[in-house]
Amino acid sequence: MIFENKYIQQRIEKAKILKDAGYNPYANDSQRNTTIEKYLNVNSDIAETENKRDEKRHYIVSGRIKFLRIMGKASFVKIEDESGMLQIYVSRDNLPEGFYNTIFKKNIEVGDIIEVGGFPFVTGQGELSLHVDSFKLLTKAIAPLPEKFHGVTDKEIRYRKRYLDLIMNAEVRKTFQIRSRVISLTRRFFEDKGFLEVETPMMHPIAGGANAKPFVTHHNALGVDRYLRIAPELYLKRLIVGGFEAVFEINRNFRNEGMDATHNPEFTSIEFYWAYKTYKDLIEITKEYFQYLFEHLNLPTLLPYGDLEVNFNNFQEIPLIESLTTIGGVPADITKDKEKIIAYLNEKGITVKPGMNLGQLQGELFDEFVEEKLIDPTFITEYPVEISPLARRSDEHPEITERFELFIAGREIANAFSELNDPIDQLSRFEGQMAAKESGDDEAHEMDSDFVEALSYGMAPTAGQGIGIDRLVMLLTNEHSIRDVLLFPAMKPLTQENVEEE
Repeated sequence: MIFENKYIQQRIEKAKILKDAGYNPYANDSQRNTTIEKYLNVNSDIAETENKRDEKRHYIVSGRIKFLRIMGKASFVKIEDESGMLQIYVSRDNLPEGFYNTIFKKNIEVGDIIEVGGFPFVTGQGELSLHVDSFKLLTKAIAPLPEKFHGVTDKEIRYRKRYLDLIMNAEVRKTFQIRSRVISLTRRFFEDKGFLEVETPMMHPIAGGANAKPFVTHHNALGVDRYLRIAPELYLKRLIVGGFEAVFEINRNFRNEGMDATHNPEFTSIEFYWAYKTYKDLIEITKEYFQYLFEHLNLPTLLPYGDLEVNFNNFQEIPLIESLTTIGGVPADITKDKEKIIAYLNEKGITVKPGMNLGQLQGELFDEFVEEKLIDPTFITEYPVEISPLARRSDEHPEITERFELFIAGREIANAFSELNDPIDQLSRFEGQMAAKESGDDEAHEMDSDFVEALSYGMAPTAGQGIGIDRLVMLLTNEHSIRDVLLFPAMKPLTQENVEEE
């Protein structure tokens, strides 16, 4: 039974006592007229007055009881709302006769949500507080709050019961407030640049737009399977074909893949597409975007991240093949030879999947020897065409694409390229991806003949980019697990075994 705990039973009984005494334990007539933050700011001058109190001022505040020290005739209580914490002073003589001893002392507890009215004063210890002259219970909490919950105690409970984490840890709330601001600022930045926000389907007939394993669902009315989107890219580019010149979508994507510190099965990103631009233009707008975020979030450009310090005044740009040697330490004569790469990886104890082509092997070298060394913001450019099925080939070097990925603090934050708008080349790329899928690559791109047909009507030269919002928020809030920036991360189902573990 969900409420069989004896402490919960005791609180349920107290709720009944309150109701029987004429006090609704779940009242819905709040009269709050200020937040705690505003109260503290408006009354900050009280400490400078002679009496350190002003009974002519009157405020009504509400919040959850976080601390309760009951004494004989008076008590100190600390309540918290979304904006902050406030100490209140509850005295027997300032409340209706009998209320303090029979109602307050016996039935009000930590966790309850209350509303109090009173005037500002400063205690002998110098703390601005509220002297209570009216008291109302708004919500009786029948489940007691954890006693030692603050900080890093049980991560599993924090993620499964995020509401408890938010109640007990103001810093966690701050992280998600910053996340909300990042999304809002992102929207404003691109709108101010003239981009149009659009919405595209989340259930796709083809899992397209990225190399990833999809979730599959079934559409009963149509009698067909659908894939939760792994990326909105192909739909957004259809809009460029249709005549829009700058579009963006802040979107949820779903990938049926592994979970670790930087991967969750559903994640948020922004993708934007810009006609008559190239990936070089995207490098510049990305720098502007970060500058915009840092200014509006009031963050230092020398940003701490764990033991690292990321210098956002030091954006760098380097081709992928060059990075293998200059950053990864891979001998230059190896980087363009398939057999030599395989031998090199084997020497380093790295297992190579059978059938990998040259571009995939170069990508493997990058993943193993370069990525984690990219601390300051670094645009890695000129990706092999084999691992860039939707990117435009370089006119001068057709074996590479006009693409970059942005890495910060050893992690990928963004992926961008000049878009492939040649329908014949796109069809050939899809056919190559289908061959890879038949050879066992379950993340290879599906054939999307409708998208190829759309390109055949002509898509203006376009550049497109995706930025991972979750990883970006991790970076800006100095969090090192994606679960700490997702309000409700994916978790394994509760069983008796992992209940005992928790």
